[in-house]
Amino acid sequence: MRMAVKSLYFWVLIGVIGGALLGSLHPELGASLKPLGDGFVKLVRMVVGPIVFCTVVLGIAQARDLHQVGRLGIKALVYFEILSTLALILGFVFAHLLHPGAGLHISVQQLDNASVGKFVDAAHAQNVTDFLFNVIPTTIPSALTSGEILQVLLVALLIGFGAAIIGDKAAPLINVVEALSATLFKVVTFLMWLAPLGAFGAMAYTVGKFGWAGLAALSQFMAVFYLVCVMFVLIILGTVARIAGFRITHLIRYLRTEIVTVIGTSSSESVLAVLMGKLERLGCQRSTVGVVVPTGYSFNLDGTCIYLSLAAIFLAQALDVQLTITQEITLLLVAMLSSKGSATITGGGFITLAATLAVVPDIPVAALSLILGIDRFMSEARAVTNLIGNAVATVVISRWEGEVSANTLTNNLAAPTLTAPT
Repeated sequence: MRMAVKSLYFWVLIGVIGGALLGSLHPELGASLKPLGDGFVKLVRMVVGPIVFCTVVLGIAQARDLHQVGRLGIKALVYFEILSTLALILGFVFAHLLHPGAGLHISVQQLDNASVGKFVDAAHAQNVTDFLFNVIPTTIPSALTSGEILQVLLVALLIGFGAAIIGDKAAPLINVVEALSATLFKVVTFLMWLAPLGAFGAMAYTVGKFGWAGLAALSQFMAVFYLVCVMFVLIILGTVARIAGFRITHLIRYLRTEIVTVIGTSSSESVLAVLMGKLERLGCQRSTVGVVVPTGYSFNLDGTCIYLSLAAIFLAQALDVQLTITQEITLLLVAMLSSKGSATITGGGFITLAATLAVVPDIPVAALSLILGIDRFMSEARAVTNLIGNAVATVVISRWEGEVSANTLTNNLAAPTLTAPT
């Protein structure tokens, strides 16, 4: 019991449970605690950009083989595309097997166009050209202040390659970046002890604001979504993990504090910096962690992909719309592209779904209003699935590169979680 009380996981779990209870018993008070959750996420995001920058620069500058870094990037993108496609297909398959929207018989006249207008506008405003240009920062310093992970990654890659090429002349810069990295990770350790408070406020807000009453009508859709996410993690990611020489359940246990924090805050970004540190402690090289994790946070969104395909078919079923095979294949192909295009946008899941539905006029985009009220409850599953998917991707690619052995992984996965500072 004494060890449990010293565990960050224990206190985050207490925060999540306490927030849910407060939101249920005192909805107005719970809804007013939103700043606690937002403040914690904002604090962590404050250091994410600099940490990604330091990790990538150090990883590449200290790499012995620059060709390996390029190979890592290609392997990561291929892996992301394969797993994302499997996630999309799994959502389609279970939507047809379990029919979560059957029997609702919603008419178009019942839809609320106004409530989803901002998501539709954002979906129309975002295109491939905008996405690509958004990766390029205005200046190098602005990349670290914009909050855009891909901008940070681009600048870090360029500086890292430059430092690696000039060699010893870059040593003073590398020493500064290394000292800054160590300092920032220590800052993150301090900030994570605010996670219980952040999780408490965010969960109290979610339950207090949206309540449980509105979930009954759409509970079947939620249940199917959670089921598919669990199956994807345990079966598909579990199989990938076993092939790579480790157990998915051991990785989940190792990341349990981060998973509970994500559940409480509904944001996988709240643990990005901590995830990078824990993956390095598992034995993954800094260059691998620095390339795979930030890229994965924009391109490896397994939970979001499941949501896109499942939600699209659910809405068609709820509106009694019969989709043709051609329309479903079109939805699948568009979702594969749109899931990347708006990955870094606030409300990205809903914006991406709006962009995907736009290619099938038979499903009005206003149908999004049906699931708008429960999206907050589903975002936790999306974020947790995305988190685990990126952790698995990093470990698997590290194994492919021969950076860490199966025995080392097994031993490191049994390492104790973060405890209270003494």
